[in-house]
Parts: sequence; structure tokens; C-alpha cells
Amino acid sequence: MYLIDHRRDVVRIPPARLGPQLDSVLTELAQQQFEGKLVDGQNLTVMIQAVTPIGEGHIIHGDGGVYQEVEYQALMFRPEIQEVVEGSIVEIRKFGAFVRFGPLDGLLHVSQIMDDRVNIDEHNQRVIGTETKRDLKVGYKVRARVVSLSLSEISPRDSRIGLTMRQPGLGRLEWIAEAHKKTEPKSGPKRPPSGKTVVRPAAKPAAAPAPAADKPLPSAAAPAEKAA
Repeated sequence: MYLIDHRRDVVRIPPARLGPQLDSVLTELAQQQFEGKLVDGQNLTVMIQAVTPIGEGHIIHGDGGVYQEVEYQALMFRPEIQEVVEGSIVEIRKFGAFVRFGPLDGLLHVSQIMDDRVNIDEHNQRVIGTETKRDLKVGYKVRARVVSLSLSEISPRDSRIGLTMRQPGLGRLEWIAEAHKKTEPKSGPKRPPSGKTVVRPAAKPAAAPAPAADKPLPSAAAPAEKAA
């Protein structure tokens, strides 16, 4: 993963670089001194910027350079065990394939490339599955998981990073897309083929309600007799 860190360190300014353009000289020297170096045994410094001097520089007896404390912003890269990474195949050897993710390379051992026996064609830089016929070549994009990690402080690019693609959701990106298509649910009404019109029978009109039976009119009431 990538992260931004604010750090302090000391930059040595050679006597020949002392002058009015101190800010740009400090940035250049700090980049040369810190970029590409491993910090705290696990963070690789990818890029630094915003280099700012702190206080006055110091001179050491017998050394004509100036040692200046600086503060800077660093972009760090720190791989972690079980982290899922995406990268490109950069080299294929008899024992596996190297994947470059970020600034580092990891190794996909032949036993961790796919759930199939593989044939390694080192001359043509190609890996082929015996049964599935799936292949890997230099430049192909893959997704893998970090399973082992041993970073080198002397030469970070020579660090030993083990990867695997033998887990669900990992592998060449095209393989992952094919697997997603196979698992997508098929639902919803079927649409007619393009250019064809489907004619459906018209709905029958609802039957009219039967007329109500005639009710007899009420008879007129007999007139009341007059009292004698």
C-alpha cells in the first residue's frame, strides 16, 4: 500500500553546492539521498517533496560540507502479508514468473500460478496450462496475493516477495472477468432479437354486466276511511 509520511533527516551539502539556490539544492540532494531507500525495515521511499530546512546547518571538523536538518513529505510504499496487489508480468523463468507491482517485483512460483500443471516456455517468455490452455506472457496484467515477505535494506529491488494466484478472485485479469460472467444471475424478461417485432393478441373486452331484473312498483296505499 501507499502512504504519505512527514519525516525529518539530515542532508549533507558539499562545499561546491553552497550558494544562493539553497532550497533547490536541498531538494535535489534529499531526493538523491532518501528516494529508493528502505525506512524502518518495511517502508520504501518512493518520492519526496516539500523539503524545508530547519534551523541553521552544522559543520563537522575536518569536513568542508554543511549538515542541514530538513523536514520533508515522503510517499512510501509498504507491502503487507495477505495484501492483494495488481501488476504486470515482467519476466518468466523456469521456476516461475516475476510480477511488478508498484516499485517492487514479486515471484509467482510455478506451483502458485494456477490450479493446473503448467509448462514454462522460457525462450518465448510464456507459461501455458496443460489442461486449461490458459497462458501468461510478459506484459499481461494479473492480480495476486502477497504470501511471503522479506525486504532487503541494502537493495530493496532484490527483496524476496512471494505471490500466489491460486485463490478465488485472483489470476490474469481476463480470467477473473470470465469467471464473473459465468456466475452472473440470468433474470428478467427475455427481449426479442434485434429487428423483430413481437405481436401479442389484444386483450378481450370485459363482459358487460347483466341488466338488473325489473322490480314491481309499490302499490298505492288505500285511502283512509273518513270518520263518521
